[in-house]
Amino acid sequence: MSSNAEVEAAPLAAHKDKGKGKARDVTERTPLLASSSSNSIPTENSMPRGQIRRLGIRLVCIFLTALLICITALAILVILAWSYSSRASDMSPDDILHKALVMQGPDRVNVLNVSSSEGIWVHVEGRFGLDAGAVVGVNSDPGDGILDRIWKSLGRWGVRNLDTVSVWTSTINITTRSDPPVFLAAVDMPPLQIPLTVDPPSGYSWLQHVSAPVLIRPTSKTSDLLHFAQDSWRNGRIMVQTEMSTIDVRGGELATPSWKSRLHRQLSDVETALSIKIPDLPGFPHPDRNAPIPPLADLVTLRSFQLSSAVEKLAIQAVATMVDPAPINFNVTVPMLPFVVSLLSESSSLTPIASVQTDPFALTHPNITLGITGYVLSLPPDAFPVLSTFLTHYLAGRSNLISISTPLVSDMTIEANFPAANPKPQILRNVTIHDMKIKPGNTFLASGTVLAHVVLPKGMDVDIDVKRVLPDVLVFDGEVPDDVHIGTPPVQPLPNPLPEGAFGHIRPDDWLKSRCVSIDHEEGQGSSYAVSAKIVDVPLEVLPGRQKEFSDFVSKIIFGKGAVAGILGTAAVGLDVHGIPTQGPGPSDGMELNGLPFRGSVQLGKGNLFHHVASATTEKWTEVWQRFIPHHHSL
Repeated sequence: MSSNAEVEAAPLAAHKDKGKGKARDVTERTPLLASSSSNSIPTENSMPRGQIRRLGIRLVCIFLTALLICITALAILVILAWSYSSRASDMSPDDILHKALVMQGPDRVNVLNVSSSEGIWVHVEGRFGLDAGAVVGVNSDPGDGILDRIWKSLGRWGVRNLDTVSVWTSTINITTRSDPPVFLAAVDMPPLQIPLTVDPPSGYSWLQHVSAPVLIRPTSKTSDLLHFAQDSWRNGRIMVQTEMSTIDVRGGELATPSWKSRLHRQLSDVETALSIKIPDLPGFPHPDRNAPIPPLADLVTLRSFQLSSAVEKLAIQAVATMVDPAPINFNVTVPMLPFVVSLLSESSSLTPIASVQTDPFALTHPNITLGITGYVLSLPPDAFPVLSTFLTHYLAGRSNLISISTPLVSDMTIEANFPAANPKPQILRNVTIHDMKIKPGNTFLASGTVLAHVVLPKGMDVDIDVKRVLPDVLVFDGEVPDDVHIGTPPVQPLPNPLPEGAFGHIRPDDWLKSRCVSIDHEEGQGSSYAVSAKIVDVPLEVLPGRQKEFSDFVSKIIFGKGAVAGILGTAAVGLDVHGIPTQGPGPSDGMELNGLPFRGSVQLGKGNLFHHVASATTEKWTEVWQRFIPHHHSL
């Protein structure tokens, strides 16, 4: 059998090699496949046509199945998006504001600029976020079933991918909720990016920091703002209505256009009602008790006040403290603010007297410190009496009602009490009458030189020139007792009852011209001046019922070694203040300070009494004396 196999194999081999030449060596250029003209010879590994057909059908089925799954998923996402969008559309702006938008702050407010024409630019920092899960209803709920959990999880996945929405708003008009509403302010804000969240944790840790510049344009009717503030304080709540013509909401960030921006919704004529409870404020009474807002005088304390003469103006420097009503974690910085201070005349008309400005300041607890600088304005002649009254009250220890306004708000004025000098200053000191002479006539006449020191309170470093004085004096037998005081000028009617020991009254009929010289002042005092004025033949009136006291006093001079005359009274002084321009010459110009109290003493001897008979004998003195006081007691 082996031989036959070999025989059969030989022809087969010969058949295979027939027509072939010598085999070529295989190189890198040798074709991998035979020429297309070569006949394909089936092998044992060839795939049957039926199997190929079945494979093609299977691939088509797989493709169609995948396409159907994609279409179904896309449809589910579209339905899901439509469902959530419908839920968001059905929620009113009030619901979003009160149920979904969470805000904390503002934590910091920087006042950038204040302008009467543009308004108030502030930079506000705060924290807020939007609970989108509450808006579209995908927040987890322990009572959710399996389908609800799957449905909501897809919604939460979509919110997390959206992550942020951008919001553009038109001008926000704020009005009261009264009927009819009263306009309070208009607010312009830049576009904002609001972060979205779902299933937020309790507390405010999930809120994100946001800052933006805001333009506030308050109403020009300041009275409306004041009434609104007073009503809100009485009610304990700030209740306002906000109106916006359009709100435009788009998905994604402001500066990053993407597919998210195609998610868009625009709202028109949006109105929301806000009600904010007024918290307890440090230093303020509790709101919501029908109590008015505390007056400004109760909140501001003047710590120091200084006037100084500068070149062609009277400069003002002051330091005041104000109760800080803001919470401790609330920070505000405020730039320079200008104000005009006016005085109220007896007819309640306003007289602008000074222009001041506050230094930039920040809120500090428990009190805010305000640095104030400015100058006294140029004054018309009719303003000097008003300023004189103000200074007279201040130096006499009485407060003054002033009016404060700002050019930033045209019709806003705030009345406040300007506190009196404390302690009450003693302006006139070391008062005496030098070289005093008394001579008889139809009445006794006094002459001499009135000397006094004018000492201004601490902080008043002012150059003044006392042009004239008008003293009103009670004369005592001996030093004026310490417990005797006089608060008003002793003009007719005289003080009732008359002070013990007083016997005479001296008051010139007109102003006395005076000379004024600057002198050194002690520490803790303002500018000091020595003032002198001559009195010539001014009537010395013996007080009613005090003839005996007068007689006793003169007896000490004539028959004794002399006597001390105590003087107590008030004086008016007319002065010019350097730095305040005055108009027109004459003694009636400048300021007048009235009712300045003083006390002093004068040492008198025979040389001071009846100087035309100063060298007479004792008998001659007795004769003259008995002629003027016939009822004089026995000497």
